[in-house]
Amino acid sequence: MELLLSMVSARRWKSEKCWVKTMSNTVRESALYLLTRVGEEGGFSHVLVNREIENGQFSSQDSGLLTELVYGTLQHRDLLDYWLEPFMKKQKKITPWVKWLLYMSVYQMEMLDRIPDHAVLNEAVSISKRKGHKGTASFTNAVLRSVQREGVRSADEIEDSAERLAVRTSHPHWLVNRWIDQYGYETTESMCMTNQLRMPESIRVQPLLLSRGEAVTELERDGFEVEESRFSSQGIILHEGNIIKHRLFREGLVTIQDQSSMLVAELMNPEPGQTVLDACAAPGGKTTHISEKMKNEGTVYAYDLHKKKAALIREKANILRLTNIHAENYDARKLQDKHENETFDHVLVDAPCSGFGVIRSKPDIKYSKKEEDIYRLREVQDHILDHVAPLLKENGLLVYSTCTVDRHENDEAVRDFLKRHPAFEMEDFVDRVPEDLQHRVITGIGLQIFPQDADSDGFFVTLLRKKSK
Repeated sequence: MELLLSMVSARRWKSEKCWVKTMSNTVRESALYLLTRVGEEGGFSHVLVNREIENGQFSSQDSGLLTELVYGTLQHRDLLDYWLEPFMKKQKKITPWVKWLLYMSVYQMEMLDRIPDHAVLNEAVSISKRKGHKGTASFTNAVLRSVQREGVRSADEIEDSAERLAVRTSHPHWLVNRWIDQYGYETTESMCMTNQLRMPESIRVQPLLLSRGEAVTELERDGFEVEESRFSSQGIILHEGNIIKHRLFREGLVTIQDQSSMLVAELMNPEPGQTVLDACAAPGGKTTHISEKMKNEGTVYAYDLHKKKAALIREKANILRLTNIHAENYDARKLQDKHENETFDHVLVDAPCSGFGVIRSKPDIKYSKKEEDIYRLREVQDHILDHVAPLLKENGLLVYSTCTVDRHENDEAVRDFLKRHPAFEMEDFVDRVPEDLQHRVITGIGLQIFPQDADSDGFFVTLLRKKSK
């Protein structure tokens, strides 16, 4: 077994050309449906998995297996392909769902010790028969029995260290090289290895409705294994337990949010009665956190380019019973058409980015994004920053954040903004950052968190103060 493990959940199936949802689906059929949706059609793993868990009829144990199969297979896709390639050389073309069935099966055989090989083989052949035909089942059986008999090759055979790391951890070779250029091999290796591990879920308490202590007590009583987050006084880390079906989540007393993301509102620290702009707000996690910090007083203007995403912000606000959020769809690069200059006490630009900091929870990102996307997104980031800067009052805070670890989108973007806008300077916020992360603050630029730093998403955030004239 070459690596560690991963995570997440799903479901559906049948027919040569399409999958039809049935109540008789096995967990593996459901996982295969989701893997094909994500791998071939560009579906978002976290959205599909969460939807299946919310709507599905799986037991807690089956939901856990579903999550493991989907996220684990996605996380290790390139390594699984490297392992399977010698056994499939003679097959010129493989139907996509068959390929994903083989990936999922080899993942279980090589990385999940608790599942016997014969059970994996039997289930894979059964799915092949039902979804394909006799020839498909024979091919699946032959490949998997060869893997079982001969074992898989080691990535140690790859001579180039960057390519070897890329295959071992299933990251694109170009991305590994880019991170090595930016941060060195050691940091890159640690980041890639961490991206393969299951990340604990974290939630944020709605403090106007209950305290963190009350939430912890109830969750522990119901069998959850929890820990209080040091990132936010509202944060709770879940090591065991499915929050989606728990009363606290269903009744809008808590919401799901990564710890790193909670730092935005904590560092901004808005006050009741202020006027705040969240320029790129969907799906509304940071928006609602800001509103809670303001005790639901004052106004938070939240915008997103897409109408459906703006609706998600309103929905989240309603669930959490927050009434001071004004959300609508609008281009952040045109907000001067809607608001006068020097309107806002605080402005948040949680910019559209490559998302390479959230690979642990959204593994499909590392396969779908290309290097040119980084430069295209950086142009968007610059335009948004330049456009919203005049909307901030004197002495107001501009908060810039991304969920990526790429320097071009983070510290380089901030340096270039400060050159273009000498009226701004970085706020000193080191003492507000958890002590073990203070060394990650880049002087004059901001805080860069890597996935390996705090068992959370990779994240960048900075506070830029607009000087008085």
